Amino acid sequence: MKRAAFGQIGFPILLLIPQLVIIAIFFYWPAGYAIQSSFYLQDPFGFGSTYVGVDNYTRLTTSRTYLSSFWFTVIFTTLVTFFSLAIALLLAVKADKVIRGAKTYRTLLMWVYAIAPPVAGLMGVMLFDQSRGNITQLLSTFGYDYRLGVNYWDTAAAMITVSIWKQIPVNFIFFLSGLQAIPRSVREAAMIDNASGTSRFWDITFPLLAPTGFFLLIINITYALFDTFGIVDTIVKGEPGNNPMTLVYRVFVDGFRGGDLGGSSAQSVVLMVLVLILTVVQFRFLERRIHYT
Repeated sequence: MKRAAFGQIGFPILLLIPQLVIIAIFFYWPAGYAIQSSFYLQDPFGFGSTYVGVDNYTRLTTSRTYLSSFWFTVIFTTLVTFFSLAIALLLAVKADKVIRGAKTYRTLLMWVYAIAPPVAGLMGVMLFDQSRGNITQLLSTFGYDYRLGVNYWDTAAAMITVSIWKQIPVNFIFFLSGLQAIPRSVREAAMIDNASGTSRFWDITFPLLAPTGFFLLIINITYALFDTFGIVDTIVKGEPGNNPMTLVYRVFVDGFRGGDLGGSSAQSVVLMVLVLILTVVQFRFLERRIHYT
């Protein structure tokens, strides 16, 4: 088969320039400016700045509020990623078996994907409201006094629950597509070799879904770290106080509300490095176990 090739290198470079310009303007320039700002103590009104070296970074290692946000982000990301993937996989397996009403079933599960994160957060506030929330009233029948915005872990549970619910449809769509891409001949051969449905799933179906699962793992970790900002902001109601906060939300609170531009820049750089390390580890160690067919 004849391979397509460009006669001159200038034309493909010309095609890449628009994308490279967009990346430079919206990624590299802000990232470079954040790194530069992290070494300065800046006036929030822009009247001046003072070079402080690594003081902004050293303050993070001794800040109890920042360390609390760091460990909460670890717990938050782990729970949101795990349950979003697990529940979506379960629903996809069930949807793949549905014959009658399959389109209606899948459409109802995908609807949530169209809801914006702030709207999802608002719905969570309504469900977990202390006075008239449906979930709060349900918990009260079991004798539990749920207090959103007052109790640290009650607020955290609302954030985690809403974030999981918001992400399930995305994972569901990909998992369902992966299941439907498995050849029928493979499934029939698996049914002959193994009568147990659970055993067939773990021995045959799950390994074939590994590439999809690995892709969704990266997507869900990124979602939990960054795209849940709107949910957290809505549930916290603009009054963080002693409520749990993720790292990306703390960057916003300290920088735009606290006026600590240098400290928030240092936080964003730390978050960027952590995500970079996590991504490298995922591709370095986890992808080795993935077999693409």
